[in-house]
Amino acid sequence: MTDQTQSVPVLLRRLDAELPVPAYAHPGDGGVDLCAAEDVVLEPGTRALVGTGLAIALPAGYVALVHPRSGLAAKHGITVLNAPGTVDAGYRGEIKVCLLNTDQHNSFTITRGDRIAQLLVQPIPSVRFIEVDTLPGSHRGEAGHGSSGGFSAASPSAKD
Repeated sequence: MTDQTQSVPVLLRRLDAELPVPAYAHPGDGGVDLCAAEDVVLEPGTRALVGTGLAIALPAGYVALVHPRSGLAAKHGITVLNAPGTVDAGYRGEIKVCLLNTDQHNSFTITRGDRIAQLLVQPIPSVRFIEVDTLPGSHRGEAGHGSSGGFSAASPSAKD
């Protein structure tokens, strides 16, 4: 982003001077790339906490969210297990990414310096919870998981 009115200053400490500073791959991108600070082999169905060699200090009222990279997910089945991972404004330790290999047959090798995730910095309001005996009604009401449908194979008429 080149527009200084939209930029948020984030203090960055490189714990590994040989790794690049996070950067946007393309103008207008929402997230910056995070790189692996170590070599890791993810066997099928396994997970690993991978360091990035970075620590940040976010301004109050902001959160950084760690998202999977779409290419790693689509081509290799590599995702962020707790997506999105949350980096709170008060956290000062190394950003680590919990990666999962969802491929059932192939291992995946991450090499130091590989781009493994995206980091999105977003404003986040603090909330104040107000306890009540009942909640106001809504169109959706208490309809939960799967209530909006969307899968024709799961509907009774699709089986006829």
